[in-house]
Amino acid sequence: MTPWVAGAVLLAAVTHASWNALAHRIRDQLLSFTLISGGGAVIGGLLACLMPLPAPEAWPWLLLSVLLHLAYMALLMRSFRLGDFGQVYPVARGTAPLVVTVLAALLVHEVPDARQSAGVAVACAGLLGLALWGVRGAAGAGRPRWGALLAAGGTGLAIAAYTVVDGVGVRAAGGALGYLAWLMLLQGLAIPAYTLYRRRAALAPQLRAHARLGLLGAALSVAAYALVLWAQTRAPLAPIAALRESSVLVGAAIGAVFFKERFGAPRIGAAGLMAAGIALMLWPG
Repeated sequence: MTPWVAGAVLLAAVTHASWNALAHRIRDQLLSFTLISGGGAVIGGLLACLMPLPAPEAWPWLLLSVLLHLAYMALLMRSFRLGDFGQVYPVARGTAPLVVTVLAALLVHEVPDARQSAGVAVACAGLLGLALWGVRGAAGAGRPRWGALLAAGGTGLAIAAYTVVDGVGVRAAGGALGYLAWLMLLQGLAIPAYTLYRRRAALAPQLRAHARLGLLGAALSVAAYALVLWAQTRAPLAPIAALRESSVLVGAAIGAVFFKERFGAPRIGAAGLMAAGIALMLWPG
């Protein structure tokens, strides 16, 4: 992984945590994801007019990714509705890297070397520490939200699945932006259509009240995934997945600063473990 690729993935981590925080801030989660998905569909449609179509062999992967992204969004909405941001976000993101490592080895024959494997394992240990801190904090407050944790774990499995699918699909597509355009366009129409069916005439004033935050979240969401897709054409999937999940550190900081969630010594220790894992992954072989 070159410094340029690593920098792109780290920037994606920051933008990803930021759009998730915006989504969490809008308490009506269906409305929040309607704005973010709809804004993503508009951006995807504009890109689709400018970029060449993905190669034919990429389309089965792209359509499967659309379904996985919809499952991911449904589970993420449920996680945010049931739990605290600082609790469910690390669980959702921390589940993915180890699963991606296994799937990448089995399905696309990307077997990490010993140093990369150690880096992924150490980074995941840090992520797990953040996740368990969230469980402990919720339990200490007398409210271990197990429904939120189950939804967050399911979110992580969906992330792992679409990460591998998109890693294969974008390499077959012939260009990251064309693949991204159609992915955002197709997945972005489903949630707004469902919300319009459910809320009808009441929807327009509700959208106006939160349009600025929601559309900013949409732009950050598209930018974050564009960076990840580009990186997946230039480096193995497992280290990218682990490095991308440094977003949980940003998410923990956002939770502490903006949502007034506690950030103590256990999170600092977990952050140190994660930094050590990232250093192992990026250290020249």
